[in-house]
Amino acid sequence: MRRDAARWPWLLGALTLLAGALPLQAGSLAHRPDRALPAVLYLQSPAVARRVSLSFDSLMADLYWIRALQHFGASRLQQGAPSGFADLYPFLDLATSLDQRFTVAYRFGAIFLSEPPPGGPGRPDLAVRLLEKGIASQPDRWQYWQDLGFVHYWWTGRYDKAAEAFSKGADTVGAPWWMKSLAAVTLAEGGDRQTSRLLWKALAQTNDNDWLRKDAQRRLLQLDAMDQMDALTTMVGSARQRGMQAPWSWAALFARGWLRQLPVDPTGTPYELDLTSGVVRLGRGSSLAPLPVEPRSRAGVAVSR
Repeated sequence: MRRDAARWPWLLGALTLLAGALPLQAGSLAHRPDRALPAVLYLQSPAVARRVSLSFDSLMADLYWIRALQHFGASRLQQGAPSGFADLYPFLDLATSLDQRFTVAYRFGAIFLSEPPPGGPGRPDLAVRLLEKGIASQPDRWQYWQDLGFVHYWWTGRYDKAAEAFSKGADTVGAPWWMKSLAAVTLAEGGDRQTSRLLWKALAQTNDNDWLRKDAQRRLLQLDAMDQMDALTTMVGSARQRGMQAPWSWAALFARGWLRQLPVDPTGTPYELDLTSGVVRLGRGSSLAPLPVEPRSRAGVAVSR
């Protein structure tokens, strides 16, 4: 009895410190946006973290999830930093080890890890590892299978793995009907924008996560922009074949009847046309940048439709 009574001050103190750390950590970016956040892991080992958490595993998991968000945001602000995103996966691993049912950390974390440079670390392999960890913990969550299939489809180019993940997710109780359709279409047509749209539209139907739904809607706008840029590139090529030469400009194409109005992306930002090469690019300041890398067909050639 005395031993238990003696432990209470320590437990209360630890809880107070941990609870106080959360708002401090969450506010550090706002108070010091111009300074790099220290990438302190506090504890490197999930097993050790569980032992010292004093039964406050969920609270500690929240703390590491906040640190993952801070690290991701700070690294995006410091584009090109040599150590950028280095501690993102360790933070996510700690958070999901302390709380093995931390759905948000698995799903958002996989998106963060897959994001290509300079906006992210470009580590779909770690995204796969994180999602497989979530599946091992909660095999009945079809959303993890969907996310795993999506990572393989878009970022690793393993369409067979993507189809396998969609198929396994479709067999999970409560999975939506279109998961089987995703598996069939991905296996047959993996690597084209039409299939990419199908995948993003599926994510856009996510009802339990506003951020995922909004991100999917943005990705669909990116695909629209890529289609528009292809059409503009074809038009510039036709003008070149008809004898038009540099310097290239939208005004010159308009004057010669190739255009009827200034071309803008789905957000309303004008496209840029390189003066000497005629290459079409997203306009500076477009919220759709950076565009994703085009998926590859099985033959290794980018497919556009």
